Amino acid sequence: MRARVEDTCTACGLCVDTCPEVFEMGDEMAEVIVDEVPAEHEDDVQQAADECPVEAIIVE
Repeated sequence: MRARVEDTCTACGLCVDTCPEVFEMGDEMAEVIVDEVPAEHEDDVQQAADECPVEAIIVE
């Protein structure tokens, strides 16, 4: 699984709170800090994507 954050991110921090192993706050928006999401964090990444208020997290 891979994740990315679109430019529509509002930097609310929900994804970082949900899965800090994959997301961190950049200067203006959240960023994905891994190339491939570790299997043990896939559910948390999917939860972050589902709960993102602006649907800025894309999971592939």
